[in-house]
Amino acid sequence: MAEINEFKVSQIVDSGQIVQLSLLENVQTEPISQKQMIREAASQKLDPETQKQVMPLLDIILQAQPTIKIKSYQQTSIIISMPKNRYEAMGRPQVGEILIINFTKI
Repeated sequence: MAEINEFKVSQIVDSGQIVQLSLLENVQTEPISQKQMIREAASQKLDPETQKQVMPLLDIILQAQPTIKIKSYQQTSIIISMPKNRYEAMGRPQVGEILIINFTKI
């Protein structure tokens, strides 16, 4: 089964004969607040009657806490080393450009 993913070039190291590309998975992530995650987890675990009692107290407690934004997705990163002539044959991708990589188990 093949999986095709987009990766953004984040760094290029050219040592003359070898080129090393550092790639990060090209996904859009929205930061989510830790407070929001706690509220959602509590509402999923509690029955409606208990929610009516607990959620106002939880909101008061969370208001006193700083808002911490976290990424909701861990990006995959890849480092590829290749001969410079192969790098040039693939069009010399630059930082910020997108590459498509096909992962297939053989």
